[in-house]
Parts: sequence; structure tokens; C-alpha cells
Amino acid sequence: MEKNTILAITLSIVVITAFYLIQYSFFTPPVAQQRTEISQDAGTPPVSGVPAPRAQPAPGIFGDGSALEDELKEEYVTLETNLAEVEFSSRGGEMTSFKLKEHSDSEGYVEMLLSGTQKPRAFGLSFGDKNAPLTDAVFKMKKISGTEIEFSKDFVQTFESGEKGAFRITKRYALQPNEYMFTLDITVESFAAGGSSSPILPNFDGKTYTLYFGPQIGPSFDVIDERSEFRRYHTFIEGKQKQQKVTAGSDAVINSHVSWAAIAGKYFAFFALPDETPYTFIFSQQPPEPGISQSARLFIERPVVKASKTTDSFKFYLGPKTQKALAIYDNANNAYKLSDRRMEILANASGFWGVFTPLEAVLKWMLYLFYKLVPNYGVAIILLTLLVKILLFPLTKKSSEGTLRMQALAPKMKELQEKYKGNPQKLNAELAAFYKKEKYNPMSGCLPMLIQFPIFIAMYNLFNNHFDLRNALFIPGWIPDLSRPESILHFDFQIPILGWSDIRLLPFLYVGSQLLYTKVNQTPDAAMNPQMKIMLYVMPVMFFFILYNMPSGLSVYWIASNVLTIVQQLVLNRYLKAKRAEAAAKNQQTVQKVTPPKKRKRK
Repeated sequence: MEKNTILAITLSIVVITAFYLIQYSFFTPPVAQQRTEISQDAGTPPVSGVPAPRAQPAPGIFGDGSALEDELKEEYVTLETNLAEVEFSSRGGEMTSFKLKEHSDSEGYVEMLLSGTQKPRAFGLSFGDKNAPLTDAVFKMKKISGTEIEFSKDFVQTFESGEKGAFRITKRYALQPNEYMFTLDITVESFAAGGSSSPILPNFDGKTYTLYFGPQIGPSFDVIDERSEFRRYHTFIEGKQKQQKVTAGSDAVINSHVSWAAIAGKYFAFFALPDETPYTFIFSQQPPEPGISQSARLFIERPVVKASKTTDSFKFYLGPKTQKALAIYDNANNAYKLSDRRMEILANASGFWGVFTPLEAVLKWMLYLFYKLVPNYGVAIILLTLLVKILLFPLTKKSSEGTLRMQALAPKMKELQEKYKGNPQKLNAELAAFYKKEKYNPMSGCLPMLIQFPIFIAMYNLFNNHFDLRNALFIPGWIPDLSRPESILHFDFQIPILGWSDIRLLPFLYVGSQLLYTKVNQTPDAAMNPQMKIMLYVMPVMFFFILYNMPSGLSVYWIASNVLTIVQQLVLNRYLKAKRAEAAAKNQQTVQKVTPPKKRKRK
């Protein structure tokens, strides 16, 4: 039994450690509303905080790129669909807010554009490469004729180009009423000065412009790490998804034509789908802005072509990272008739452990079923854990029987080990012959546990990442959100060394249940072995710190699993005790039959 316990603990350590390391490396018509706000100062956004620093583009072949209509006042306009509330600024023709109306957090609608203390400035333009500053020009906002006027907006500005004339940039955003995907068309058109040759597009160090997204996708977070939130970078090139390695202070440059590039968080994602132009995509984490502990930027550099006019068409997705929301771009069931984009890969991506995705999908379906029966995800997690324990009970029983059989054969095995301790080859041969004679498989106690390993990984992934656990209430006043750690006491300072600002109850309950399980499962040999004692009692304490900031849903699963395992082990202990008694009785009968009766002495 102690070998099974050691194996279980070792597997748990390997699972958690490997998981962290590998994952990191790895039809009603809408009522449209439109709101326009004009700030008092053309250069200051109508929000509190430090205004974003802006500058004019660096000099290039076409001069300094100064706007011809600098007297324009900065304006803000909001377009609203069934799913999103989107705000734009005329300064740079940038997007300053993208709120998801069907998803909320503690601050209201989930905001997909973050920039700390500064105003977000997604989809800004710079004239040059990624290091060129964003243009400070205020664009004209133009009305668009047609039926989609409520969901579209044009931003237009003309820039000087020295003696060679000027060039005009038009940015057109078009939203869809019932999708998180939208389009951004960027048209660059050059105008020659009188008497000059045919105009050509501007050339700033080999780039016409660079389109910028950043510095971070939402929703807001306190700490980015593998246990709570994360930001990962993905590309889909020639039918293959790849996670790009981007560390703080580094860039990942992709020159291949991508089907899409994405920045993904735990529950939400940003996708960029370009046209056929050979853009350069650059993921970057340098540097963060005030109020943002980690940046997650994307730059799209547009190469120069010999033409007087060009229009680039981009599709962008800002929304939930769920199978339901992303799968529509695989079957043309979307406004853009896109198909085979495989964006839903990110909804199921679990790094190396993604090989268990089909099993995770089955468990997710069962979780939904229990939730329909009892509309509480905490209860659903417990019921699913119970069902899995029942289904795996035959394997657990077989493992316990194998351990009991091994204990019965242990004296003879020890005898062989002592006899052939100087001859390993002979010992292995004798043990193999002994196993064959006794019809015993030495893996019979461990194999069932190895079979359960994929289920363990799949359940871990499910309860750690399942989207529907966001804001899912379990116990009012204690566990209001199964996707976050719970708290029974919060203080306005951090405990030194530990860095805790909350006291959580679930980790303590986990340690208690794990120690109780160890007590129930402990054998006399293990109780006498000092090394076993250290392993059995220190490991739960180590896992206490690992689980401390884990999502509550995962902790609920682990505690429920421990409690159910204790009940299961108590049942098995009674069963094994009966088996031992039965085996002892058979041995006693055999001894009585084999031992001949003593002869009586004649008088």
C-alpha cells in the first residue's frame, strides 16, 4: 500500500510541476446607439489620468508627415451592438474602449483594452517601423452612407509629403451586430504636387505604416502567473498552430504569412486576421506602461509597394475564448463567411496536456449535465468528482487487491533478494519465475493508477480553466467566484515573504483532508519508516502553498476528491481485512490437511 501512496504523491508532484513549466513555454435586429462627446481640450481625453504621450512621425522620404488640418478638436464616439460597446477617438482614429456586454467583472462590463493609468489607444498608426511614435494627428470623423451606418465609422486625415505632395489615410471600422469580430480597412492614397511625376506611396524606412495594438488585452488582473492569469502569443500558419515564445523585454518577429495571430488570456483573446499582404507581425512585451505590470503588444508592419493607392483589410476579434464563440469561423456561419480558421484551438489549448482535450470535452459535457440538474457549479463539480470516483472504483479496487497480493508474497520475495543479492541477473530470473508460478503481475498495483492519470490531468485543466466558472457562485458570502481564490479575511498589507493579503480557508481544508487521507491509507510499515513519514506529511504542506492562490473551483475539486477517496478507502479497508481473514483461514486449513496426525503409542 505504501508503494501506491508514494507513486500517487510522486505523480501529483510531477503533474503540477510539469503543468506549470510546459504550459508557460506552452436574430433580433439590434438597437444601435451612437454617442459623440467633444472634449474641452483637443489634446486631453475626457477621462482622469495621465494623457498618453504622442509625437509626430520621424522624417522620411515624404517629409515629416504633419497633418494638414491640425485645428481639429479631438472627439469621442461610441458604437453599440448587441454584444459590445465600442468607443473611438478621432485622435489617431484609435479605439479607446471595447466592452463586452454579456460578460462582467467587479468593475462592470469586461473591458478588452487596458493601458493602466493612460487612455487605451488600440489600432494607432505610426509612420515607420514598430519603434516609430504613434501619430498625434486628429482625424476627421465622416458619416458613412448605407444601411450599416450605425455600426461603421470613417476617420480621415491628409498628411504633408514635402515637395512631392501629400498622402491621405482613411481608417474605416465596421462592427457586426451579433459578433465579436470587426473589420478595419486602412486606405493610403498619395497625391502628387503640381507638375510632378505620378505619386507613390510614402516610404518610411521601408514601411508605409505600422499598426499598433496594446499595451495589454483585458480583462483587468492583479498578477499574471500560471495559477491565475496569463498572456500567451499564438500564430496559425499553414494549418499549424504555434505558441510563440515572448518574454519580458523581448520580441517575436513573424515574417511568414499568418492565417491569424493572437494574444490569449485565460478566458479572453485578441485575434488579428490579415489579408494576403506580406505583413510583418511582431509580438512584444517591452516596456509596460504605468499601471500595467506586464505588456502584451502586437505590431503589424506594412511594407512599401510601388503604387499610388492601396487598401489593407484586417479582421480583428476581441472577445471570449470559448468554443461557442470561436467555432463559427470554422463553418462559414458568420457574417464574413470565414471557414476553416481553427480559432477554437485556443479554447481547448492546454499546452502539452492538450493531448487530453477529447477527454476534457467529455468531462465538460458531464459538468454541464450536472449543472442543469443543480444550477450551482460548485455542487456540479462535487457531483462530477463523485461520478468519476464511482466509475474508477473497479480500478482502485484492483489496485488495492494487487497491493494486498504483493504484501502476501513479500516474505518469499525478500528471501530471494537475500539469497541472490550478489547476482542481479540471477535474482531477476528467479523473481520472474516466482511471479509466473504465483500468477502475479508486479504492475497490477500500479497500472490502474497510471490509467487514471489522463483523467486527473483532464479534470485539473477543466476546473482550472473552464470559462463558465467565471463569476460562478458556490456559497454566498464565501465563494462568490469559482474562477478566483476565495477569501475569509482581507487586509490592506501583504504578509512578508509570503506576499499574501488574504486568508483563505480552502487551502487549509485541503491540507486537513489530505492528512486525514494519509492517516486512513497509512500502513504499519509506513508509520515506522521515517522517510515515509516525511513524504506523507510534508507533501500536503507543500501543496498547500501551491494551491493557495489557485481558483476556488480547482480547490473544491481537490478537497471533494480527498473526502470521497477517504470514504472509498474505508470501504476498501474493510474489504481487504475480510480478504486477509479469508486468506488466513485457507492457509490454516491447508496446514491442517498437509500435517499428518501423530501416531498413538501402544500400551
